[in-house]
Amino acid sequence: MSELFPDYRCPWETDDQRLLREHAAEFFRKEVTPNQERWAEQHQVDREFWNKAGAAGLLCPELPDEYGGADGNFGHEAVIQHELSFSGDTAFGFNAHSTICAHYLYGFGTEEQKSRWLPQVTSGEGVLAVAMTEPGTGSDLQAVRTSAVRDGDDYVINGSKTFITNGSHCDLLLVVAKTDPSQGAKGISLFVVETNGQVGFERGRVLHKIGQHGQDTRELAFTDMRVPARNLLGGVEGQGFYQLMKQLPRERLSIAVGGAAMAEAAVLQSVRYAKERQAFGRPLLDYQNTKFVLAECKADVLAGKTLVDHCIGRYLDGTLDAATASMAKVWVSDMQCKVIDKCLQIFGGYGYIMEYPIARMYADARVQKIYGGTNEILKELVAREL
Repeated sequence: MSELFPDYRCPWETDDQRLLREHAAEFFRKEVTPNQERWAEQHQVDREFWNKAGAAGLLCPELPDEYGGADGNFGHEAVIQHELSFSGDTAFGFNAHSTICAHYLYGFGTEEQKSRWLPQVTSGEGVLAVAMTEPGTGSDLQAVRTSAVRDGDDYVINGSKTFITNGSHCDLLLVVAKTDPSQGAKGISLFVVETNGQVGFERGRVLHKIGQHGQDTRELAFTDMRVPARNLLGGVEGQGFYQLMKQLPRERLSIAVGGAAMAEAAVLQSVRYAKERQAFGRPLLDYQNTKFVLAECKADVLAGKTLVDHCIGRYLDGTLDAATASMAKVWVSDMQCKVIDKCLQIFGGYGYIMEYPIARMYADARVQKIYGGTNEILKELVAREL
Protein backbone atom coordinates (compact mmCIF):
# COMPACT_ATOMS: atom_id res chain seq x y z
CA MET A 1 0.00 0.00 0.00
CA SER A 2 1.30 3.43 -0.92
CA GLU A 3 1.47 6.06 1.82
CA LEU A 4 0.88 8.76 -0.80
CA PHE A 5 -2.02 6.84 -2.39
CA PRO A 6 -3.42 4.65 0.42
CA ASP A 7 -6.45 3.47 -1.60
CA TYR A 8 -4.51 2.66 -4.76
CA ARG A 9 -3.85 -0.95 -5.73
CA CYS A 10 -2.12 -2.08 -8.88
CA PRO A 11 -4.80 -3.88 -10.93
CA TRP A 12 -2.39 -6.65 -11.98
CA GLU A 13 -0.85 -7.27 -8.55
CA THR A 14 -1.54 -10.64 -6.91
CA ASP A 15 -1.49 -11.56 -3.22
CA ASP A 16 1.82 -13.34 -3.81
CA GLN A 17 3.31 -10.20 -5.39
CA ARG A 18 2.04 -8.06 -2.52
CA LEU A 19 3.91 -10.26 -0.06
CA LEU A 20 6.99 -10.06 -2.25
CA ARG A 21 6.67 -6.26 -2.25
CA GLU A 22 6.66 -6.21 1.55
CA HIS A 23 9.64 -8.55 1.71
CA ALA A 24 11.61 -6.51 -0.84
CA ALA A 25 10.81 -3.22 0.90
CA GLU A 26 12.08 -4.55 4.23
CA PHE A 27 15.22 -6.04 2.68
CA PHE A 28 16.09 -2.86 0.82
CA ARG A 29 15.36 -0.71 3.87
CA LYS A 30 17.95 -2.66 5.85
CA GLU A 31 20.52 -3.55 3.21
CA VAL A 32 20.34 -0.77 0.60
CA THR A 33 19.22 2.60 1.95
CA PRO A 34 21.90 2.91 4.67
CA ASN A 35 24.70 2.09 2.20
CA GLN A 36 24.01 4.65 -0.52
CA GLU A 37 26.70 7.15 0.44
CA ARG A 38 29.35 4.47 0.97
CA TRP A 39 28.53 2.76 -2.33
CA ALA A 40 28.70 6.14 -4.07
CA GLU A 41 32.19 6.72 -2.65
CA GLN A 42 33.45 3.32 -3.83
CA HIS A 43 31.53 3.50 -7.15
CA GLN A 44 29.99 0.07 -6.71
CA VAL A 45 27.83 -1.98 -4.41
CA ASP A 46 29.56 -4.59 -2.26
CA ARG A 47 30.13 -7.74 -4.31
CA GLU A 48 28.60 -9.91 -1.59
CA PHE A 49 25.40 -7.87 -1.79
CA TRP A 50 24.59 -9.72 -5.02
CA ASN A 51 24.71 -13.00 -3.10
CA LYS A 52 22.53 -11.55 -0.33
CA ALA A 53 19.92 -10.47 -2.88
CA GLY A 54 20.02 -13.91 -4.46
CA ALA A 55 19.64 -15.66 -1.11
CA ALA A 56 16.66 -13.40 -0.37
CA GLY A 57 14.95 -14.54 -3.57
CA LEU A 58 15.12 -11.10 -5.15
CA LEU A 59 17.00 -11.97 -8.34
CA CYS A 60 15.23 -13.21 -11.48
CA PRO A 61 11.89 -14.16 -9.89
CA GLU A 62 10.36 -14.71 -13.35
CA LEU A 63 12.64 -17.63 -14.13
CA PRO A 64 11.45 -21.21 -13.62
CA ASP A 65 12.21 -23.05 -10.41
CA GLU A 66 14.54 -25.44 -12.24
CA TYR A 67 16.98 -22.56 -12.73
CA GLY A 68 16.57 -21.18 -9.21
CA GLY A 69 13.80 -18.68 -10.00
CA ALA A 70 10.35 -18.37 -8.46
CA ASP A 71 8.16 -19.32 -11.46
CA GLY A 72 6.85 -15.75 -11.44
CA ASN A 73 6.05 -13.19 -14.14
CA PHE A 74 6.97 -9.62 -14.97
CA GLY A 75 4.80 -8.44 -12.08
CA HIS A 76 7.28 -9.97 -9.64
CA GLU A 77 10.13 -8.08 -11.33
CA ALA A 78 8.09 -4.88 -11.26
CA VAL A 79 7.33 -4.91 -7.53
CA ILE A 80 11.02 -5.50 -6.74
CA GLN A 81 12.10 -2.71 -9.11
CA HIS A 82 9.50 -0.38 -7.60
CA GLU A 83 10.61 -1.02 -4.03
CA LEU A 84 14.28 -0.74 -4.98
CA SER A 85 13.74 2.68 -6.58
CA PHE A 86 11.44 3.72 -3.73
CA SER A 87 14.22 2.91 -1.25
CA GLY A 88 16.36 5.65 -2.84
CA ASP A 89 18.77 3.28 -4.55
CA THR A 90 20.44 3.87 -7.91
CA ALA A 91 23.58 1.82 -7.23
CA PHE A 92 22.38 -1.78 -7.46
CA GLY A 93 22.30 -2.95 -11.10
CA PHE A 94 19.20 -5.09 -10.56
CA ASN A 95 17.46 -3.96 -13.72
CA ALA A 96 20.37 -4.79 -16.02
CA HIS A 97 20.97 -8.16 -14.36
CA SER A 98 17.53 -9.51 -13.48
CA THR A 99 15.00 -7.77 -15.70
CA ILE A 100 17.05 -7.50 -18.89
CA CYS A 101 20.11 -9.75 -19.24
CA ALA A 102 18.71 -12.84 -17.57
CA HIS A 103 15.90 -12.86 -20.11
CA TYR A 104 18.28 -12.79 -23.03
CA LEU A 105 19.69 -16.03 -21.65
CA TYR A 106 16.31 -17.55 -20.83
CA GLY A 107 14.52 -16.36 -23.94
CA PHE A 108 17.17 -17.15 -26.54
CA GLY A 109 19.75 -19.47 -24.98
CA THR A 110 20.06 -23.14 -25.83
CA GLU A 111 19.08 -25.57 -23.10
CA GLU A 112 22.76 -26.24 -22.41
CA GLN A 113 23.42 -22.51 -22.05
CA LYS A 114 20.45 -21.98 -19.74
CA SER A 115 21.40 -24.91 -17.52
CA ARG A 116 25.00 -23.70 -17.36
CA TRP A 117 24.41 -20.04 -16.57
CA LEU A 118 20.97 -19.34 -15.10
CA PRO A 119 21.49 -21.02 -11.70
CA GLN A 120 24.50 -18.71 -11.18
CA VAL A 121 22.39 -15.73 -12.18
CA THR A 122 19.51 -16.39 -9.77
CA SER A 123 21.86 -17.01 -6.82
CA GLY A 124 23.96 -13.90 -7.41
CA GLU A 125 27.11 -15.96 -7.95
CA GLY A 126 27.20 -14.79 -11.55
CA VAL A 127 26.53 -11.08 -12.19
CA LEU A 128 25.23 -10.15 -15.63
CA ALA A 129 25.87 -7.15 -17.86
CA VAL A 130 25.16 -6.37 -21.50
CA ALA A 131 27.67 -4.55 -23.72
CA MET A 132 25.73 -2.73 -26.44
CA THR A 133 26.86 0.91 -26.52
CA GLU A 134 30.15 1.88 -28.13
CA PRO A 135 32.06 5.17 -28.00
CA GLY A 136 30.66 6.13 -31.41
CA THR A 137 27.37 4.24 -31.30
CA GLY A 138 24.42 4.88 -28.99
CA SER A 139 20.83 4.11 -29.89
CA ASP A 140 21.78 3.01 -33.43
CA LEU A 141 22.68 -0.59 -32.63
CA GLN A 142 23.07 -1.52 -36.29
CA ALA A 143 26.19 0.66 -36.38
CA VAL A 144 28.21 -1.30 -33.80
CA ARG A 145 31.81 -1.93 -34.88
CA THR A 146 32.85 -4.67 -32.44
CA SER A 147 33.67 -7.72 -34.56
CA ALA A 148 33.49 -11.46 -33.93
CA VAL A 149 35.34 -13.66 -36.43
CA ARG A 150 35.01 -17.44 -36.38
CA ASP A 151 38.32 -19.27 -35.96
CA GLY A 152 37.93 -23.00 -35.46
CA ASP A 153 35.99 -23.68 -32.26
CA ASP A 154 36.23 -20.04 -31.15
CA TYR A 155 35.18 -16.56 -32.12
CA VAL A 156 37.84 -13.85 -31.93
CA ILE A 157 36.26 -10.62 -30.67
CA ASN A 158 37.77 -7.15 -31.01
CA GLY A 159 36.22 -3.83 -30.06
CA SER A 160 35.27 -1.55 -27.20
CA LYS A 161 32.13 -0.69 -25.26
CA THR A 162 31.15 2.12 -22.92
CA PHE A 163 28.48 3.01 -20.32
CA ILE A 164 28.31 -0.62 -19.17
CA THR A 165 26.22 -1.09 -16.02
CA ASN A 166 27.66 -3.81 -13.74
CA GLY A 167 30.94 -3.36 -15.60
CA SER A 168 33.04 -3.96 -12.48
CA HIS A 169 31.21 -6.97 -11.10
CA CYS A 170 30.03 -8.79 -14.21
CA ASP A 171 30.99 -12.45 -14.39
CA LEU A 172 28.85 -13.05 -17.47
CA LEU A 173 28.85 -10.37 -20.18
CA LEU A 174 26.55 -10.32 -23.20
CA VAL A 175 28.52 -8.73 -26.03
CA VAL A 176 26.86 -7.30 -29.14
CA ALA A 177 29.17 -7.90 -32.11
CA LYS A 178 29.16 -8.08 -35.91
CA THR A 179 29.67 -11.61 -37.24
CA ASP A 180 28.96 -10.49 -40.83
CA PRO A 181 29.45 -6.73 -41.39
CA SER A 182 28.03 -7.01 -44.94
CA GLN A 183 24.57 -8.00 -43.66
CA GLY A 184 23.68 -4.93 -41.59
CA ALA A 185 21.22 -5.83 -38.82
CA LYS A 186 21.23 -9.46 -39.94
CA GLY A 187 24.97 -9.64 -39.30
CA ILE A 188 24.72 -8.95 -35.54
CA SER A 189 25.13 -11.70 -32.95
CA LEU A 190 25.25 -11.90 -29.15
CA PHE A 191 27.98 -13.71 -27.24
CA VAL A 192 28.16 -14.61 -23.57
CA VAL A 193 31.66 -13.94 -22.24
CA GLU A 194 32.70 -15.63 -19.00
CA THR A 195 34.92 -12.81 -17.82
CA ASN A 196 36.85 -14.43 -14.95
CA GLY A 197 40.32 -15.16 -16.29
CA GLN A 198 39.29 -14.27 -19.84
CA VAL A 199 42.35 -13.37 -21.90
CA GLY A 200 41.86 -10.27 -24.06
CA PHE A 201 39.13 -8.85 -21.81
CA GLU A 202 39.90 -5.57 -20.07
CA ARG A 203 37.86 -3.45 -17.71
CA GLY A 204 38.55 0.21 -18.41
CA ARG A 205 38.00 3.24 -16.22
CA VAL A 206 34.98 3.70 -14.00
CA LEU A 207 32.99 6.55 -15.51
CA HIS A 208 32.34 9.57 -13.29
CA LYS A 209 28.71 10.41 -13.96
CA ILE A 210 26.45 13.27 -12.93
CA GLY A 211 24.47 10.85 -10.79
CA GLN A 212 24.17 7.16 -9.96
CA HIS A 213 27.63 7.34 -8.42
CA GLY A 214 27.26 3.98 -6.70
CA GLN A 215 26.70 2.10 -9.94
CA ASP A 216 29.76 0.43 -11.47
CA THR A 217 29.48 1.93 -14.94
CA ARG A 218 32.66 1.23 -16.93
CA GLU A 219 34.36 1.11 -20.26
CA LEU A 220 35.27 -2.36 -21.55
CA ALA A 221 37.73 -3.45 -24.23
CA PHE A 222 38.26 -6.69 -26.17
CA THR A 223 41.58 -7.44 -27.86
CA ASP A 224 41.76 -10.74 -29.76
CA MET A 225 39.45 -12.15 -27.10
CA ARG A 226 38.77 -15.81 -27.88
CA VAL A 227 35.28 -16.95 -26.90
CA PRO A 228 34.13 -20.56 -27.41
CA ALA A 229 31.66 -20.95 -30.26
CA ARG A 230 29.28 -22.65 -27.86
CA ASN A 231 28.88 -19.24 -26.15
CA LEU A 232 27.11 -17.77 -29.19
CA LEU A 233 23.69 -17.01 -27.71
CA GLY A 234 21.17 -19.41 -29.23
CA GLY A 235 23.85 -21.13 -31.27
CA VAL A 236 22.96 -19.39 -34.57
CA GLU A 237 24.71 -16.38 -36.08
CA GLY A 238 22.80 -13.30 -37.16
CA GLN A 239 20.05 -13.44 -34.50
CA GLY A 240 21.44 -10.66 -32.31
CA PHE A 241 19.45 -7.71 -33.62
CA TYR A 242 16.19 -9.66 -33.36
CA GLN A 243 17.10 -10.69 -29.81
CA LEU A 244 17.86 -7.08 -28.86
CA MET A 245 14.64 -5.70 -30.35
CA LYS A 246 12.57 -8.41 -28.68
CA GLN A 247 13.83 -7.45 -25.22
CA LEU A 248 13.84 -3.65 -25.52
CA PRO A 249 10.12 -3.14 -24.68
CA ARG A 250 10.56 -4.78 -21.27
CA GLU A 251 13.71 -2.74 -20.67
CA ARG A 252 11.86 0.48 -21.42
CA LEU A 253 8.92 -0.54 -19.27
CA SER A 254 11.22 -1.35 -16.36
CA ILE A 255 12.78 2.13 -16.66
CA ALA A 256 9.29 3.59 -16.39
CA VAL A 257 8.54 1.43 -13.33
CA GLY A 258 11.61 2.74 -11.53
CA GLY A 259 10.97 6.31 -12.62
CA ALA A 260 7.42 6.38 -11.32
CA ALA A 261 8.57 4.93 -7.99
CA MET A 262 11.35 7.48 -7.55
CA ALA A 263 8.99 10.36 -8.37
CA GLU A 264 6.50 9.04 -5.81
CA ALA A 265 9.24 8.80 -3.18
CA ALA A 266 10.31 12.38 -3.93
CA VAL A 267 6.79 13.72 -3.42
CA LEU A 268 6.33 11.78 -0.20
CA GLN A 269 9.62 13.09 1.21
CA SER A 270 8.69 16.63 0.20
CA VAL A 271 5.30 16.43 1.89
CA ARG A 272 6.96 15.29 5.11
CA TYR A 273 9.57 18.04 4.90
CA ALA A 274 6.96 20.72 4.15
CA LYS A 275 5.02 19.73 7.24
CA GLU A 276 8.09 20.01 9.48
CA ARG A 277 10.03 22.94 8.00
CA GLN A 278 9.05 26.37 9.31
CA ALA A 279 9.22 29.65 7.39
CA PHE A 280 8.17 32.89 9.10
CA GLY A 281 6.62 30.91 11.92
CA ARG A 282 4.48 28.64 9.74
CA PRO A 283 5.05 25.19 8.19
CA LEU A 284 5.88 25.36 4.49
CA LEU A 285 2.77 23.32 3.76
CA ASP A 286 0.61 26.18 5.06
CA TYR A 287 1.65 28.31 2.08
CA GLN A 288 -0.55 28.12 -0.99
CA ASN A 289 2.35 27.83 -3.43
CA THR A 290 3.73 24.77 -1.63
CA LYS A 291 0.29 23.16 -1.56
CA PHE A 292 -0.27 23.77 -5.26
CA VAL A 293 3.17 22.50 -6.28
CA LEU A 294 2.76 19.29 -4.30
CA ALA A 295 -0.80 18.83 -5.55
CA GLU A 296 0.45 19.04 -9.14
CA CYS A 297 3.27 16.62 -8.39
CA LYS A 298 0.92 14.14 -6.75
CA ALA A 299 -1.38 14.24 -9.77
CA ASP A 300 1.55 13.69 -12.15
CA VAL A 301 2.79 10.72 -10.13
CA LEU A 302 -0.66 9.13 -10.11
CA ALA A 303 -0.90 9.57 -13.88
CA GLY A 304 2.50 7.91 -14.22
CA LYS A 305 1.50 5.01 -11.97
CA THR A 306 -1.63 4.31 -13.98
CA LEU A 307 0.25 4.48 -17.30
CA VAL A 308 2.87 2.05 -15.97
CA ASP A 309 0.20 -0.29 -14.62
CA HIS A 310 -1.60 -0.22 -17.97
CA CYS A 311 1.62 -1.26 -19.70
CA ILE A 312 2.42 -3.96 -17.15
CA GLY A 313 -1.07 -5.39 -17.67
CA ARG A 314 -0.53 -5.43 -21.41
CA TYR A 315 2.88 -7.04 -21.00
CA LEU A 316 1.40 -9.76 -18.81
CA ASP A 317 -1.29 -10.56 -21.37
CA GLY A 318 1.21 -10.49 -24.22
CA THR A 319 -0.06 -7.37 -26.02
CA LEU A 320 2.51 -4.70 -25.11
CA ASP A 321 4.04 -3.33 -28.30
CA ALA A 322 7.29 -1.41 -28.68
CA ALA A 323 5.58 1.93 -29.30
CA THR A 324 3.46 1.77 -26.14
CA ALA A 325 6.45 0.75 -24.01
CA SER A 326 8.36 3.66 -25.53
CA MET A 327 5.54 6.08 -24.68
CA ALA A 328 5.67 4.94 -21.07
CA LYS A 329 9.42 5.37 -20.87
CA VAL A 330 9.33 8.83 -22.47
CA TRP A 331 6.39 10.21 -20.48
CA VAL A 332 7.41 8.81 -17.11
CA SER A 333 11.07 9.83 -17.36
CA ASP A 334 10.07 13.37 -18.35
CA MET A 335 7.58 13.46 -15.48
CA GLN A 336 10.14 12.06 -13.05
CA CYS A 337 12.68 14.80 -13.82
CA LYS A 338 10.03 17.54 -13.68
CA VAL A 339 8.53 16.37 -10.40
CA ILE A 340 11.86 15.88 -8.65
CA ASP A 341 12.99 19.36 -9.75
CA LYS A 342 9.85 20.88 -8.20
CA CYS A 343 10.32 18.85 -5.04
CA LEU A 344 13.95 19.88 -4.67
CA GLN A 345 12.87 23.55 -4.70
CA ILE A 346 10.74 22.93 -1.61
CA PHE A 347 13.85 21.87 0.30
CA GLY A 348 15.56 25.17 -0.51
CA GLY A 349 19.33 25.15 0.05
CA TYR A 350 19.22 21.69 1.61
CA GLY A 351 17.90 20.33 -1.65
CA TYR A 352 21.28 21.15 -3.19
CA ILE A 353 23.23 19.17 -0.59
CA MET A 354 24.04 15.58 -1.55
CA GLU A 355 23.44 14.38 2.01
CA TYR A 356 19.74 14.82 1.29
CA PRO A 357 18.11 12.05 -0.78
CA ILE A 358 16.23 14.62 -2.88
CA ALA A 359 19.57 15.97 -4.20
CA ARG A 360 20.71 12.48 -5.16
CA MET A 361 17.35 11.82 -6.82
CA TYR A 362 17.75 14.99 -8.87
CA ALA A 363 21.17 13.94 -10.15
CA ASP A 364 20.23 10.30 -10.60
CA ALA A 365 17.02 10.92 -12.55
CA ARG A 366 18.52 12.76 -15.51
CA VAL A 367 19.88 9.67 -17.25
CA GLN A 368 16.40 8.14 -17.36
CA LYS A 369 15.73 10.24 -20.47
CA ILE A 370 18.89 8.87 -22.13
CA TYR A 371 19.43 5.16 -21.57
CA GLY A 372 17.15 2.45 -22.93
CA GLY A 373 16.95 4.57 -26.09
CA THR A 374 16.97 8.36 -25.85
CA ASN A 375 13.55 9.95 -25.55
CA GLU A 376 14.08 11.69 -28.89
CA ILE A 377 14.72 8.38 -30.68
CA LEU A 378 11.74 6.78 -28.94
CA LYS A 379 9.46 9.61 -30.08
CA GLU A 380 10.51 8.76 -33.64
CA LEU A 381 9.55 5.15 -32.96
CA VAL A 382 6.15 6.16 -31.56
CA ALA A 383 5.55 8.53 -34.50
CA ARG A 384 5.86 5.66 -36.96
CA GLU A 385 2.60 4.28 -35.56
CA LEU A 386 0.65 7.52 -36.14
